[in-house]
Amino acid sequence: MTVITQIGGVIYLLSLLISIKRNKKRKFNTLVIFIGLYLLSTFLIVPLMAPKFGREKIKHTDKIKPTNYMTVLLNRNYVRPKLNELLNLTEKELFGTNIKINYLDANFPFINKFPLLPHLSHNDGKKIDLSLIYETKSGTITDKQKSISGYGVFENPKHPEYNQIERCLQRGYFQYDFTKHVTFGTINKELVFSEKGTKRLIKSILKNRNLGKLFIEPHLKNRMNLKNNRIRYHGCSAVRHDDHIHVQLK
Repeated sequence: MTVITQIGGVIYLLSLLISIKRNKKRKFNTLVIFIGLYLLSTFLIVPLMAPKFGREKIKHTDKIKPTNYMTVLLNRNYVRPKLNELLNLTEKELFGTNIKINYLDANFPFINKFPLLPHLSHNDGKKIDLSLIYETKSGTITDKQKSISGYGVFENPKHPEYNQIERCLQRGYFQYDFTKHVTFGTINKELVFSEKGTKRLIKSILKNRNLGKLFIEPHLKNRMNLKNNRIRYHGCSAVRHDDHIHVQLK
């Protein structure tokens, strides 16, 4: 629970102590106490404490929402204020479009360098993953996704696009396409990758002065004809980025 939510392990121990002190049947009683304390902490206590660590909850609007609300329930929706500003400015750039910002994992609420697994770098409040944009076969942009988690359904290279994924796997980086195992189910199989929608989203992000780097798979960068030098390749030691966009502050 600590690995997944940061606060879960501490709350479980507290629940166990309360259960023992009350001399109740432990298993069921501890579970009930844990759920109550966890929800109280997640929605009331943690948001009040996080600013002391320089972080705050992602601010939801009509255009900014989690792809999956488990992200919120697991306390993976915390960022530095400047990253909230970046999202807000991006939303303004998208005014008048039907493109929405669906976010995936961001950061935990407390402590720099506390790992947010399975990510390598989401540990300082400066990073966030965003979903790609999809459209119907008739070309209508939608905010629906192709997996329940938001990860793991890839927009693979087309011939003759450069296949960085194959190169990394051949070099022994077996974890490179690990996220295919964490879709928690594929959905909306009729949708297709929206080149125009994703490109518009990325170009709106690039207008932010506080943007440090943006990671996306090389074949998608080339397909969308994106040339900004802040769009970088993340390296074979990470996981592939043709199912999401990684955004980070300077």
